Amino acid sequence: MSAQTNSPVLVADAGSSSLRLAVFGDDGEVLAEHHSDAPPGKDASGPLRKLLDDAPAPAAVGHRIVHGGPDLRAHTVVDDEVRARLDRAADLAPLHVPPALTVLDAARDLLPDAPHVACFDTVFHAGLPAAAREYAVPAAWRQEYGLRRYGFHGLSYAWALDRAAELLGRRPGQLHVVIAHLGGGCSACAVRDGRSVDTTMGFTPLEGLVMSHRSGSVDPGALTWLQTRHHLSAHDIEHALNHDSGLLALSGTSDDTRDLVRDRAAGDERAALALDVFTHHCRRGIAQMAASLDRLDALVFTGEIGEDQPEVREEVCARLPTLGLTGGLRPVVAERPEIVSGPGARVPVLVVPTGEARQIDREARALVSHRDGPGR
Repeated sequence: MSAQTNSPVLVADAGSSSLRLAVFGDDGEVLAEHHSDAPPGKDASGPLRKLLDDAPAPAAVGHRIVHGGPDLRAHTVVDDEVRARLDRAADLAPLHVPPALTVLDAARDLLPDAPHVACFDTVFHAGLPAAAREYAVPAAWRQEYGLRRYGFHGLSYAWALDRAAELLGRRPGQLHVVIAHLGGGCSACAVRDGRSVDTTMGFTPLEGLVMSHRSGSVDPGALTWLQTRHHLSAHDIEHALNHDSGLLALSGTSDDTRDLVRDRAAGDERAALALDVFTHHCRRGIAQMAASLDRLDALVFTGEIGEDQPEVREEVCARLPTLGLTGGLRPVVAERPEIVSGPGARVPVLVVPTGEARQIDREARALVSHRDGPGR
């Protein structure tokens, strides 16, 4: 930042159902924050102005953008050309990218002199090997439409990987781990020598594990059958898979695992079914990811469910003995990264609190510092 790299950085994380804003100091301290459980409206300047009134002026702004599309494969400073390319990527994640762009535009208007950095969840998976990246579909679909697996939750994975390496006393590039991000959206990722080599999400954030109100993977033949035999429109199917499925559909009552654990204990069979399906898909996804590794140095849980729901962690690990995992995990006692498996565990189980905002702060500082470094 020609303003120094240790100046405050504003981080904006706008999604389909929430808006999180935070200003970080150079030591990672949160200097000011705003959190809303509603997506930003058409004018996102209100929350931004309110936060900026209470915070030191940021020298840079980092924006979480879920999908970079086929062209934006690295975190990047936003100019008008990049902004136009972001519009083209928005179709690939229509629930997530448009709200983020609304906030990006408002922030660029309010802070025109600060560099704005787009940080993409897809970047962590940009080097996926072809075997994990390609769908077995006609070449025209892959070449003309860019149909391929992108993967998501990359900012969360980058943060969790570094914290896991610290706990294990090793460098990230030495590790073969599976990381499970379990929250409103859920995915798992195989990390080999510090790099993503496989992940459960694909072309959109809908593929893979069962989620709070997203279906995860469904037989594509079932979807075309619903269209041709029962005349459901593509719009109706897309809406149902994104909003009316997952834990919410299975339980009929809630998409929150805390509610479902409580309801299951009270004898609610649908809550029990929802948790059984959810943890089954988690185990299956983790095992799939482990198949891309030579060994399993650790299993790392992150995301709101991964961090806060010990029953889910226990049910996942206790039924994966083939991977060297066992139950009997300790509860998390502090909001910091912890090893929750016993000291004699063949495969350590770690819990890392979600750190996407802090990762965006780090990425934005690094990129702007490099841009404004010697020779620029």
